[in-house]
Amino acid sequence: MNLSDEITEEIIKKIGFIFLILWVIVFSNYNPLEAATYKLGITGGYLSGAGWQLHGEALNLAAGFPFSARISVGSSYSDPGNSAAARRIFINNATNGIPEKSGKLSHFRFDLNYPLNWKLVPALNLTFGPRYASFRGNFKYVGGNEDFDVTSSQWGLGLGVAAAFSITRTLDLMIISGLDYYFQSRLKGHDTAYSPDGQDVNPREDYTFSDADNAINQPGFEPYIMFGIAYRF
Repeated sequence: MNLSDEITEEIIKKIGFIFLILWVIVFSNYNPLEAATYKLGITGGYLSGAGWQLHGEALNLAAGFPFSARISVGSSYSDPGNSAAARRIFINNATNGIPEKSGKLSHFRFDLNYPLNWKLVPALNLTFGPRYASFRGNFKYVGGNEDFDVTSSQWGLGLGVAAAFSITRTLDLMIISGLDYYFQSRLKGHDTAYSPDGQDVNPREDYTFSDADNAINQPGFEPYIMFGIAYRF
């Protein structure tokens, strides 16, 4: 394992620890005079491509605290980028084979939700918080003897709105929409990596991170809209 991989592994461990702490805070810090209300839900729609999310939400966290908190995990599937450019930038200039490609984004999200008290939609909330995404794009060249992944891991921030409409006493219809921004991160594929700070590993020809970023659809500005249901208990 090289130094870069060790740093990446350490970052992932820290991210996991941060999400664990947030989970403990959200689901244990409640008002003892008025027990927290919890929700578990699932949504589907568009989030960097067709995708889904699982949600855990806690309301009435503490006396006088105006926010509820939601933790979400999910996956999306999308176009990973330009097959021909990916091959040139990460492997070689060969052009043989029939290109096939697929992309997957795994995302972890923490949101604080602030009630807007809008008369037209009483259950409307402003949502904001940190994001973490793991991107993987696969490029295959059938008959060309090439099959490789391009990966990245990114932090981000998100802002949006969310609304919940009661269907039954314990079931809500959920609508969530907004915009996320993910910070640029190292793109790694085959035995090559390109970094925003120019600390590249085994770059091909004179290609740079800008070339790799233009060829690969790692997350940047990502609008989303999701619909689903949530169970209150």
